[in-house]
Order: sequence, then C-alpha cells, then structure tokens
Amino acid sequence: MRKPSLGPVAGRLLAALSLLLVALPLHPALAGGPALTIATAGTERVFDRDTLLARPDTVTVDIPADISYGRPMSYRAVPLASLLGTADFPPGTVLEGVASDGFTAQLPPELCLRSGPDGAVAFLAVEPADRPWPNLPGKEVSAGPFYLVWVRPEASGVRSEQWPYQLARIVASDDPLRRWPQLAVEQGLPADSAIRAGQAVFITQCMACHTLNGAGSATMGPDLNRPMNPTEYLTPAGLKTLIRDPRSVRTWPGQQMPGFDPAMLSDADLDRVVAYLGHMAGRKAP
Repeated sequence: MRKPSLGPVAGRLLAALSLLLVALPLHPALAGGPALTIATAGTERVFDRDTLLARPDTVTVDIPADISYGRPMSYRAVPLASLLGTADFPPGTVLEGVASDGFTAQLPPELCLRSGPDGAVAFLAVEPADRPWPNLPGKEVSAGPFYLVWVRPEASGVRSEQWPYQLARIVASDDPLRRWPQLAVEQGLPADSAIRAGQAVFITQCMACHTLNGAGSATMGPDLNRPMNPTEYLTPAGLKTLIRDPRSVRTWPGQQMPGFDPAMLSDADLDRVVAYLGHMAGRKAP
C-alpha cells in the first residue's frame, strides 16, 4: 500500500526543518569525536578527541611497562598538568578519574600537576580514530578513547589503580575520609598502626571498584562491609589468595576483578588491607 503523501503545509515545514538541521553547527563533542570532561574549581570543561590531538603540547610518550596492556606501549598524549591548568586545589582535595564503566581512581592533585624531569608525570593518552589501540588483554575493547598513563611512575609511588582507562571525567572532590566518615578506623588506633596504613591502601587500590559501608563513588564491585565483610566468610589465607588471583578461588562468566600481583600490591600492603577489612567488620555503618 502506498504511504499517504504530506500536505503542502506539512511538506514546507519538513523542508524548513531539514534546512535548519543542516545549517546548525555540530557540538564539539560530536564534531571531534569522543569527549572528556574536567570539572575543577566550579568550572566544567569539555575536551574532544580531535582538538586534543591537534594541541601544540601533544607529544608521543613511550611507556615501557604499561599497567593495563602488560607490555610496552606508545601513545599520542597531552600532559595532564596542561589540561588542569592553574586550577586551585584547596588542602584535602582529590581528583577522581571516572571511567565509563564506573571505575573511579583516586588521584592526588599534587601528583597530577607534576611536570619536572625527576618524578612521575601524568599524561592523557588519546586514541586516534584512524589508528585505534589494540584490545586490552582478555577484553573486547581498547583502553581508549582516553587513558591516564604515567612516565616514571615508580619515582613517585604511582599505584596500579591510578591508571584509569576509558576515562570519561576528571572531577575535583573532597578527600574520601572527609566525604565518607564511615571509612574511618577507630580514633584511638596509634598513628603507625597497620590498620591505618591499610585504610590508605584500601582507598587507593580498592575503592576504584568497591564501596565500603556505602562509601565511595565506584560502581563496579560490591560493598566490602555490608551486608558481610569478606573477613567474615573467608580465611585470611583465602582472602589473600582471592586478591592475588581471583580465578583461583572462584570464577564465573561475568567475573571482572583482576589479580593484584606483588608489583601492584606488595605482601606488606596486602597484609595491611586485610587488617583494615578485619577491623572494619566491627564498624558497620547503618
């Protein structure tokens, strides 16, 4: 059956609308491909892929031991300090690197603003449309379109979970302990307590995927204290094995948690995290 034709008035309206849509300029994020948002000091800025790649400060960086790919990689990248600019970060501020899958990295501003030759320097790697990066090991996606990589990470103690890939936003926020008091350990613990040290390791390495007592921005993994803390149903040895190699303990088709080898999480830090979790099992927040 033939479709009914438009009347003369409707036809003229449709033609005018089509001309208007053609004349309107595309939003930069549409014209230049994927976009990254940086929100600092009450200001939100959007950087699209093509504009970033065309910047005069875009350089080629070689990463000898890429955390996500597990091999040497080379990228076109922009110094993160250049994108952050002269933003003022009050004491107690952190930068959260939020990935499209809910992974949320905790990034100290003073670390991200480094640009000297001695310590670690952060770069925003940008995946070109015509030269896509390889898929990540065991995944069907690359680390792009935006990936935070580090030159000389070992010089400043950059941790494995501070390399967020598929990055979507970088947002200035309060320190996690200020935002979420339910992360805090018992006040009477000594300053050099392994439990206190474990709290710091947990915030950097575990809160990228997990919450605890409902605290945290990540959405990838389950809460690690509610309804039950893993120390309540796993032995210390079993929990450590799970963190080192999750698939050696339990596995299922949708499993996402990677293992943390000693280069990512030392044996001492692993003990500290387990000590913190055990302590927090007795501090469940409602």
